[in-house]
Amino acid sequence: MTDAGERDGEQPHDTGSITDRTETDEETSSPEEVTDTGELFHPLGEDAQTDFRDMLEETEYDAGLGMEMARDAMRLTKGELSEEEFYDRYHDDVVDEFGEDDRPMAERIEEARANGTLDDALARFGTDDESRRDVIKKMGVGAGAFGLTAWGASNGDEREPAIGAVQDDNGEENGADGDGTQWGMVLDHETCDGCLACVVACNDEHNWNDGANWMYILAYEDGTVESPDEEEFDDTRDFNFLIRPCQHCTDAPCEKVCPTTARHTRENGGLVLTDYDICIGCRYCQVACPYGVNYFQWEDPEVEAPSEELEEDMMFDERGRWVSGRGPRGVMEKCIFDPARQDGQMGEEMVGTTACEDACPPGAIQFGDMNDPESDPQQYLQNVPLARAREHDPDDEVLQEAIAIVEGEEEGADEGDDGMTEEEAIRLLRGEYGDNDSSFKLLEEFGTNPNVIYLGNEPGPDAEQVPGPVAYEDVGQINNRMEVTDERTLDGLEL
Repeated sequence: MTDAGERDGEQPHDTGSITDRTETDEETSSPEEVTDTGELFHPLGEDAQTDFRDMLEETEYDAGLGMEMARDAMRLTKGELSEEEFYDRYHDDVVDEFGEDDRPMAERIEEARANGTLDDALARFGTDDESRRDVIKKMGVGAGAFGLTAWGASNGDEREPAIGAVQDDNGEENGADGDGTQWGMVLDHETCDGCLACVVACNDEHNWNDGANWMYILAYEDGTVESPDEEEFDDTRDFNFLIRPCQHCTDAPCEKVCPTTARHTRENGGLVLTDYDICIGCRYCQVACPYGVNYFQWEDPEVEAPSEELEEDMMFDERGRWVSGRGPRGVMEKCIFDPARQDGQMGEEMVGTTACEDACPPGAIQFGDMNDPESDPQQYLQNVPLARAREHDPDDEVLQEAIAIVEGEEEGADEGDDGMTEEEAIRLLRGEYGDNDSSFKLLEEFGTNPNVIYLGNEPGPDAEQVPGPVAYEDVGQINNRMEVTDERTLDGLEL
């Protein structure tokens, strides 16, 4: 994406299709130079991958190892590499570099090998020795005795599990964790007006660095869909937007490369979080994320002590781990889906909410339990035009009547009678508010199983960011983080 690169390698956004092109006075490296193997693997593009390599070179840790692990972590989620193969390929190098290998898969694989359960699990599928390699590649993460957590819509079954759900051996749907909850979002591009209220609210609640946008709103055009000039437009919805939080992937590549378990998926609610007390700032997770949502904390918070700015309930989750709010210098940060809210620490009425959702005037952000058919996001998906109408609450009496009929609060007229029939009410709402004729997940082909569903246009491969109707500086935010990280390198930090 033009006009949005950052010299420190931190991508301010990702579209899944919009390529991030870093602005630099130096000639961009060729694809052969971006990794030790010469393979261009990152969906953010060649320039971003080169920047990632340069970024890792500035740390005290092995840049080549970080790049190769990131590449193979994405291969793992795609099903091109088994978890066991990934573990074996890097175990010795991780131990040599970090003194230990605390990746989440390590304990599972070693325990399975000790108990001989890996082969037992494969045997349940009736596979012989020659075909087991193919089976385990299809399993990807969570293979064998570890649970079939990577199986989802791409497994060829006629019936797809609910978003965020996995299936047990009997094909029954279970939640992604013990309590059946998987927090996620439905984001409606058709109703987003680019006001940036969500960005401001997220910053107010979490106090992240200037430009380290945990929530990001991008206006774009891609040659197929165009956006108007930011100075001349009739309606903010004439713009094309991409809303970009962390995707809180069920199979997160960023977690698979973390040597310390700082980056982890919490069992309760399936949140992908960073433990600031454990993070060593190696930045491997930043390279392994296909979505460009990770940010390095360059400086201490702009307060004398974080605990004086944030109450402990806003810093520590229900397990007592420091995963929320702005972290100390030298750690990685990103969107967290607000553990303080989900754990009830801000009051029971705040469970199932986020700051960005609360602040969104048009209701484009719907947060909740993706496994619960009664949750806000799942209800939104059930009837998109009705959900949009509810959020907008029109003054028009005819539209209000149509809403009441579709909701079942009023009985529609019979065909041929005076009054509005149910079919007419449905057609009216669809004509006014559109329909769910376009939905997608970002980079679904990477197999990360993101817990965010988008409605509306998906940016094409030639998409580029353009100025939106509201400028970031107008609301006290920063659009291009290179403005505040231009001179910062790890050499300047006392880590």
